Amino acid sequence: MKVVEVADLASYVGKELGASEWFQIDQDRINAFADATLDHQFIHVDPEQAKNTPFGTTIAHGYLTLSMLPYLQATIDGFLMPKGMKMAMNYGFDKLRFMAPLKVDKRVRAVATLMEATEKREGQWLLKFNFVVEIEGEDKPALMAEWLLMYFV
Repeated sequence: MKVVEVADLASYVGKELGASEWFQIDQDRINAFADATLDHQFIHVDPEQAKNTPFGTTIAHGYLTLSMLPYLQATIDGFLMPKGMKMAMNYGFDKLRFMAPLKVDKRVRAVATLMEATEKREGQWLLKFNFVVEIEGEDKPALMAEWLLMYFV
């Protein structure tokens, strides 16, 4: 994480903040997510049946990939944290697109860019980040998201 003065946040708008570590999505994680969400569609959890699909294997749930954003974000060295931050919270998404299937055992990483930094109230900053979750060795990303985080300083 990169700690910056609140007054300096605007200077990072439009800048790429870096990429996360690569993270492998294996079948055990996909199965655990299926159990947690009760979404056991065969394309996610049945390798034998998934062999007969255009993907040739199981794929991660799109929402599993999305749910990895907090972890991936935490591994970005240049990700911004306002100095004196008391807490941060997920505020939502302005845009979310699942661009390509994430096949089992592939590795992903997130690349973040700060899009906006707005003081909503004194001590409350709403930051909008563009996140692209890349799939190692693939041309298209797994997802693209405009993620809103509220920082309390």
